[in-house]
Amino acid sequence: MTGKRLTQYAHGGGCACKIPPGELEDVVAGLAPSRGAGPAHPNGDLLIGLDTGDDAAVVTLPDAPGGPAVVATADFFTPVVDDPYDWGRIAAANALSDVYAVGGRPLVAVNLLAWPRDVLPFDLAREVLRGGLDVAAQAGCHVGGGHSVDDPEPKYGMAVTGVADPARLLRNDAGKPGTPLTLTKPLGVGVLNNRHKATGEVFPHAVASMAALNRDACAAALGAGAVCATDITGFGLLGHLYKLARASGVTAVIDAASVPYLDGARDAVRAGYVSGGTRRNLDWVAPRTDFGATAEEDRLLLADAQTSGGLLVAAELPEHPVIGELIPATDHPLLVR
Repeated sequence: MTGKRLTQYAHGGGCACKIPPGELEDVVAGLAPSRGAGPAHPNGDLLIGLDTGDDAAVVTLPDAPGGPAVVATADFFTPVVDDPYDWGRIAAANALSDVYAVGGRPLVAVNLLAWPRDVLPFDLAREVLRGGLDVAAQAGCHVGGGHSVDDPEPKYGMAVTGVADPARLLRNDAGKPGTPLTLTKPLGVGVLNNRHKATGEVFPHAVASMAALNRDACAAALGAGAVCATDITGFGLLGHLYKLARASGVTAVIDAASVPYLDGARDAVRAGYVSGGTRRNLDWVAPRTDFGATAEEDRLLLADAQTSGGLLVAAELPEHPVIGELIPATDHPLLVR
């Protein structure tokens, strides 16, 4: 290794470098197939698409009625940590998470790599790819090659194809009042990653959380009969929960005291290690949220831009905290208490 700090070659880090949710919705407005942009003679039925901003696309196979549906997604981002192998593991787990978030199983992935070939040595890129390969293997997912480009800023991720039972999907528009909300990973990786980028401090527990697959959480959700879920990534808990509540026509209530956080996350917020992505998330959801007396620190943590976060499931799952519930729609899609 060269000792180069990968996070110093990127303007942002991980899912915090996403286009802000409000700007993104303006860009894609009117592009959903239900609004006339789909194929005239589709090769399958689109079960989950762009309409509600769900985590992956799901389409039926035209020649296999009653059989499994195909799940498709892609995710990539700039370095979130300095260690190239860990970055590869995190990026792969993050891309695979979209498949788990809709109730699917990943089958095959292809790498997406952008690399500043005249600036960073290729032995680092090899470590990134090795990390992605190892996590995909852990998920039982083949890696069948990929695509690379010469780019001033390093980026890595995967396009993943999986399968799901069309009768047992997890959707972000299927939430019902009276359903508890369960979170399967603690929050706080965003502020810890921002501290890492600024200071070089390493947080192994944050790396472990980001590199962990959401496979078991998906299985637990399906086993509990859940039909509604999403994963928590760059738009933060509040941003993704707002999309779920809006799509489902309900209000989501969060018990702020029940939300778990990684060790050191609160200290990082208090020290000012809050990304621009997190602040943009909070600005986006604030007009749609009744925060009551919730402190600014808690608001920032609830909006913290996560990378490879957990699943948020509308059901009660063993060994994971219930952090709120869905209720009939009120004047605000989100209530924090």
